[in-house]
Amino acid sequence: MDLGLAGKVAMVTGASQGLGRSIALRLAAEGCDLAICARSEETLESAAEEIRALGRRVLAKPLDVTAPGAAEELVQETLTTLGQIDVLVNNVGGNRRGQVHETTDADWEAILDLNFKSHLRFSRAVIPHMRERQQGVILFISSIFGREAGGKGLSIYNTTKSALISLAKIMSLELAAEGIRVNSIAPGSIRFPGGSWDRRCIEDPEGMAEFIRQNLPLGRFGTAEELADVVAFLASPRASLVTGACVNIDGGQSHSLI
Repeated sequence: MDLGLAGKVAMVTGASQGLGRSIALRLAAEGCDLAICARSEETLESAAEEIRALGRRVLAKPLDVTAPGAAEELVQETLTTLGQIDVLVNNVGGNRRGQVHETTDADWEAILDLNFKSHLRFSRAVIPHMRERQQGVILFISSIFGREAGGKGLSIYNTTKSALISLAKIMSLELAAEGIRVNSIAPGSIRFPGGSWDRRCIEDPEGMAEFIRQNLPLGRFGTAEELADVVAFLASPRASLVTGACVNIDGGQSHSLI
């Protein structure tokens, strides 16, 4: 199926490795030019080389997405270099574990800045351009733990991921009349080289086998490529009626009915 993404320009945050890298490569394979950012210059340039090998243009900018003005800086540089922004994939994220009474204001501020405020700032930065063109797609990578309880020690993560789903829904209502679609994506347990699930599988194969048996109905972890395929569809004109949705990509792992 031709997704109709050829000639589009997509921006992906946190694109140097893991989910973000796979998303950027999938969009490039569909014909998108890319603007990508991450903190690590070395891994970011490696991702950029893979995108160029697919015949696409790429702007790769080492960037701390939580820094003041970072979003506006990358958006402006993308418009200058690539001419437009059709798709924004807010992918960056992290976690700090701890029971609520043990967490500090600094813990909350750090993850709120990374998981939520950076997504908000990048979205606000691209909206004027998308409104002017009366078209665009904004996607937020949330989590199934934004839709249901993730368990003890995950209060900060759960809160920020839930906030992304809520933000996407309200933005979808506000921007629908201007041709801008907004959706969130809720991955389950996704294994990729160097990721947390990959490390756990290597360190504790028996424990992870039991985790899979108890929690993953398909009997395996998801892959970054499987997630990227769904992101590419949602970014494309083929998903023209999909806005305000939160799409699970979890192999049946989650338990929410909505």
